[in-house]
Amino acid sequence: MRYSAAEIRNALNNNELCVYYQPMCVTMTGQLKSAEALVRWIRPDGTIIPPDSFIPEAEGSDLIMDIDWYVTEQVCRTLEKQNMMPQYPISVNFSRKHIHEKNFAERLASMMDKYDLPHPLLEIEITESAMVDEEALLLDWIISIRKAGFTVAIDDFGSGLSSLQFIKDIPADVLKIDKSLLSHNCEDEKEKIVLESIFTFAHRLHMKTVAEGVETKEQLAFLRSCDCNKIQGYLFAKPMPEKEYLELCQTYRGTDEFNDILEVQSTSSSLNLLIEAVLYRYPLIIFTNLTRNTYYAMAHQDFTSTNCPSTGVFDELIEHGVNSMHPEDRELFEATFNRENLIKEYKSGTKMIRLTTRQLGDDGIYRKVETVDCFVSSDYSTDIIAITLCENLAD
Repeated sequence: MRYSAAEIRNALNNNELCVYYQPMCVTMTGQLKSAEALVRWIRPDGTIIPPDSFIPEAEGSDLIMDIDWYVTEQVCRTLEKQNMMPQYPISVNFSRKHIHEKNFAERLASMMDKYDLPHPLLEIEITESAMVDEEALLLDWIISIRKAGFTVAIDDFGSGLSSLQFIKDIPADVLKIDKSLLSHNCEDEKEKIVLESIFTFAHRLHMKTVAEGVETKEQLAFLRSCDCNKIQGYLFAKPMPEKEYLELCQTYRGTDEFNDILEVQSTSSSLNLLIEAVLYRYPLIIFTNLTRNTYYAMAHQDFTSTNCPSTGVFDELIEHGVNSMHPEDRELFEATFNRENLIKEYKSGTKMIRLTTRQLGDDGIYRKVETVDCFVSSDYSTDIIAITLCENLAD
């Protein structure tokens, strides 16, 4: 059954809309970390009307904005009641209509300040569908929110036409993975690959991750292997009224035992750990496609006096390297690592090339650097691939 805007407005004015809270827990320990505020319509006779029976109608007008602000006010009151107990951040969903609301961040800050609450205790959630249009306006809106001290989460990622372009450009703090991506209980190989990829790029973009709709231990084990930060779902807790949530904040302790991450490690996560370890030994790693004259570099720390771009044309990278070498080493370095010579060495069956040179440091001193090129092959391409490992040597 769907309700009219007039009926919903009447329910709002009569305080029939209530806020429920669904906990979000640390994936590895099950400890309560935060919660999401969810609106419920409770009729005078006790009947609970689910959001999908009235929220779509409210979203058709500015009524949804009034509901969002009403929920935010209730959340502030809940947070205020936690002053004498553990205080956990709460996230609130906001309609895309708020993007056009003048002084939104100021109003949000004013409401939190009225209750003397730290701004980081409130997280603003906006669904990925809100990013389809008006990207520039959305970007300014999010920047203003974050400048006011609030965190921003992209909700329901994967539920629609997810765009990596938006994720790259929008400065959000949290990425919430929609439950639809867990539909095969994390046992389908393709589902695993997609999820692993999402968590990998989110972490590399320095975004926290939350998996929604977690209901089974199989899902939990896999999400742990992907280094998912938090989970939200029936496996840990259903949405609950304020009284029950406040009691939970005082007494909740995760009961699910802690599993060593290495016992449930996925291939993707293991590779990430391996790369991190290799970067400690070789602070500069370069992946090169010699066939296409391109490269991609990963650096653990500043390695040269003038940092090279992280990606670009390989011939230009070698020129950059030559210019940073000691004059006596430049000719040998260029002759060894120019693309023509590397392709010739690869075709002759060479597996690895090593060379020690002197490279200029930030302090103007030349230090020994060992450069190792390893040729590798791929089942997916006939291109000539080289991995370069660069290590600073002790004097």
